[in-house]
Amino acid sequence: MTTDAPLQGLRVLDLSRLLPGPLATLRLAELGADVLKIEEPGAGDGARAMMQAPADRASGVPSSFYRLVNRGKRETRLDLKSETGRTVLRALVRESHVLVESFRPGVMEKLGLDYRSLVKVNPKLVYCAITGYGSSGPFSQRPGHDLNYLAYAGVLDQIAAPDGKPVVPNIQIADLLGGALPAVTRILAALWQVSRSSEGAFIDISMTHSIHASNIVARATLENADRGAPAGRDALRAGNGLLNGGVPCYNVYQTADGRWLAVGALELKFWERLCGALGRPDWAARHWSLGQVIGGPDAVALAQEMAEHIATHRLKTWIELLEPRDCCVAPVLTVDEAREHVLFQTEPDKRAPAVPPAHPAPSSRPRDDV
Repeated sequence: MTTDAPLQGLRVLDLSRLLPGPLATLRLAELGADVLKIEEPGAGDGARAMMQAPADRASGVPSSFYRLVNRGKRETRLDLKSETGRTVLRALVRESHVLVESFRPGVMEKLGLDYRSLVKVNPKLVYCAITGYGSSGPFSQRPGHDLNYLAYAGVLDQIAAPDGKPVVPNIQIADLLGGALPAVTRILAALWQVSRSSEGAFIDISMTHSIHASNIVARATLENADRGAPAGRDALRAGNGLLNGGVPCYNVYQTADGRWLAVGALELKFWERLCGALGRPDWAARHWSLGQVIGGPDAVALAQEMAEHIATHRLKTWIELLEPRDCCVAPVLTVDEAREHVLFQTEPDKRAPAVPPAHPAPSSRPRDDV
């Protein structure tokens, strides 16, 4: 049995701003929840004016950024600094299941609207606070944004060019992976808990702590270094590790027209297919799983040979040749190209679900994908 709106009937109050909280509540709305976005009088959520196109500004329309993360929500304005506004919010809390806010720790407590206060109004309330560094601790009162959280978490150090300079990403990794995603996950878990215990829950999301915990490959590399791995901590540097450019089979290569080809043939079977398609079956034995030293001389030399080979043809030529071969190769698309690509013309949750047989027969055939 499937449903397009599994959270239908769930009432969510969204007091958050900018990206992490609004995106979390958007995901809940997409699952059927009734989300009421509450903004302060006046300018409201700063996302309204962030990256606002001149035409939108002239017509008084909020920015596309604001519209993207707040679609499908109802909206209202409340002055929480006034007793009237606080009274209205408490009334809304009484009839709601979830509240999400992203104020600096202490703000809601000063207003008398923190979890301890609101759970008296609604004992089953799930209250989610999304902050940069947590609701308590030495950094709880410090301001910050995505770049700061990535920097503290050791993640920005891993998004670096070969010369070691960190690259400023144009996707807000900490906001999304450290804020919105864990918020949704823990809200859903808390709702399950509430359904069994009838007690409310306070969720403390620190974006910096969450993104630090998600830096899995780097943390695994450190543990290997502590256990005497030959590459040691050098594997953390760009071009020295398995997943950061240290192997020819997992890298990016420039094509004849100045575009880029992403090669993700990490497993030997994909690498063998790729080498065959490139007309270089002799390269197949030069793979990390067969003893090639990650970041070593042969890996560097083969990556250069690959780069010279890929540079002989345009991106379109390589894609036409390699995509049908199932060898984990992809074009590095621009944002415009990605938006128009056939892959995104139908969203996954809009496709008709495949209905499995009631009693599927077991299969001994091995899977040949990732």
